[in-house]
Amino acid sequence: MIENMIKTIDDFARTQPTKVVYDVQGATHTYAELKAYSDALAAHLDSLDLKPKAPIIVFGGQTFEMIATFLGVVKAGRAYIPIDTHSPNERLTMINEIAEPAAVIAVVDLPTTVADTPVITPTELAQTFAKPVDYTADHAVSGDDDYYIIFTSGTTGKPKGVEISHDNLLSYVNWMLSDDFGLPKQPNSLSQPPYSFDLSVMDVYPTLALGGTLYALPKTVTDDFKQLFAALPQLPINVWVSTPSFMDICLLEPKFDAEHLPNLTHFLFCGEELTHKTAATLKQRFPAARIFNTYGPTETCVAVTQIEVTDEALAKYDRLPIGYAKADTKMSIVDVNGESVPAGTEGEIIISGPSVSKGYLNNPAKTEKAFFMLDGERAYHSGDIGVMDEDGLFRYRGRVDFQIKMHGYRIELEEVDHFLGQQQHIEQAVAVPKYNKEHKVTQMIAYVVPKENDFESDFALTTAIKKDLQGMMMEYMIPQRFVYKTSLPLTPNGKIDVKSIIKEVNPE
Repeated sequence: MIENMIKTIDDFARTQPTKVVYDVQGATHTYAELKAYSDALAAHLDSLDLKPKAPIIVFGGQTFEMIATFLGVVKAGRAYIPIDTHSPNERLTMINEIAEPAAVIAVVDLPTTVADTPVITPTELAQTFAKPVDYTADHAVSGDDDYYIIFTSGTTGKPKGVEISHDNLLSYVNWMLSDDFGLPKQPNSLSQPPYSFDLSVMDVYPTLALGGTLYALPKTVTDDFKQLFAALPQLPINVWVSTPSFMDICLLEPKFDAEHLPNLTHFLFCGEELTHKTAATLKQRFPAARIFNTYGPTETCVAVTQIEVTDEALAKYDRLPIGYAKADTKMSIVDVNGESVPAGTEGEIIISGPSVSKGYLNNPAKTEKAFFMLDGERAYHSGDIGVMDEDGLFRYRGRVDFQIKMHGYRIELEEVDHFLGQQQHIEQAVAVPKYNKEHKVTQMIAYVVPKENDFESDFALTTAIKKDLQGMMMEYMIPQRFVYKTSLPLTPNGKIDVKSIIKEVNPE
């Protein structure tokens, strides 16, 4: 059990300085370098006249410099806000407005301006890293201080910044280091999710806390199946972290199996529903490996439940459970009045415990709506529908609202609608999910009333709309299909009847 994340990582720089901490396509960096880089950055941040305690945006991709920057920021007593290079410019500027950061650290060049916010350029950052300093991290993030802030989808086109404290992170990491998972002592972990996605915390921090090595797969590799399938057998990883959707891609390669990746002993999944089909196929390919299904909103620090998917579990459950709550966390199922319901009854999942966030950055209204105190602990309205069995096993049933998860990303359909409504060729639009028989969202479909236009075909119109949307919203939020209508159905209150469209897309 660890008590301080920063001290734990720094200690490895003293006990195993030459141990590789980060490997990206053969380019390696050590624990000694991680400490040296982060110390130098922390000292540099301390020397600047920055707004006290305000967070710092960190913009970049799947690189060692990103990890070193994160640690440098928290050593300087500030939270970091990771933003991935594949984010649209509008998202960067929007987060900058909401977060009111002390600075932006551009690990790579910024694609747009950030108003009056000070920017540490890639050149300045490289120069800082290159000058070792003797630094004492005596005012680093600790306790209930924010450690990182991850922005998730919002219902009005504005993302919400989930504040995760040092204590929240400790609660999560110590659970990952427990016997519940039985991770290797110094894991070699796949680091594939972007750092702006909280699933990345599942590979980064347990690995660093155990003195292991992160093997990064940049998006350029994961987007190109030929490169991906060539790279995977070269990785000496024993711990796999990804969404089930990414696993589905990897399983397309027949050689993705124990024979070609003999070191893999642990598979950890989160971010969306792990289907029985995916788990069963994986178990056939890696019969000796341990497979874990986990569940948890970003607001409760990555995950709060787990179940090992064994042959017995596959035989017993057609739809895999999300597991049992971690030891320090209480979960319950409540009805619309907030009253607990009997075992086996559907209701909203309520989560309370030390990993629950204090709320949304600079958004007291949203915080008050989603978070509350329960028996002296912070609690969160998950908005997820679930069932708890008599023995405390939880099963996921869907969303209370119109939020979905697709390919591991959480998407507010209302946010997609917001951006569709701003598109120049659209009069009216609504986005709805398409589910497969395993209750997994496979597509997002936009029902659109287009404005009068001169396009020769629906295909040409769709191409133009998608091109515009790429500059407005995250790529994973853009609907895959567009259905054009002269009008959309309305409810008696005059609102678009989303539920009837969902039924049309998903006939029983």
